[in-house]
Amino acid sequence: MKLNLFYRLPLALFCGFIFWQSGCPSLISEPLFPHDDKVMHLAAYALMALLAARWIPREKKGLPLSRIKILALLFASFYGLSDEIHQAFVPSRSASVMDWAADILGALLGVWIYGRVRSGKNPVSRVL
Repeated sequence: MKLNLFYRLPLALFCGFIFWQSGCPSLISEPLFPHDDKVMHLAAYALMALLAARWIPREKKGLPLSRIKILALLFASFYGLSDEIHQAFVPSRSASVMDWAADILGALLGVWIYGRVRSGKNPVSRVL
């Protein structure tokens, strides 16, 4: 049970954080650089996909790496879509197809990193 929590909790907390943050009204500020919000989406959803890929094989033993990566990609991509829909109902926020595209690209990056680490080409592979 403790081990399952070790893999579930980070993903659940991260999803909760994104939901909470998306429900807050947007702060109007100058971007640090052009399209900095897309970079933040990319990074956040790369982490989400990585956490999902780390959790999935603990729930369903024996899945091939390709299936784990597809499921993690779908999870993060659909969570990104639901987040954009959620933002459409928050004052001073809006839904954006480009934000969702950045979410999907981030999810792709996350599963790519997971695949590299899982294949043993990285010393972090013992953690994931």
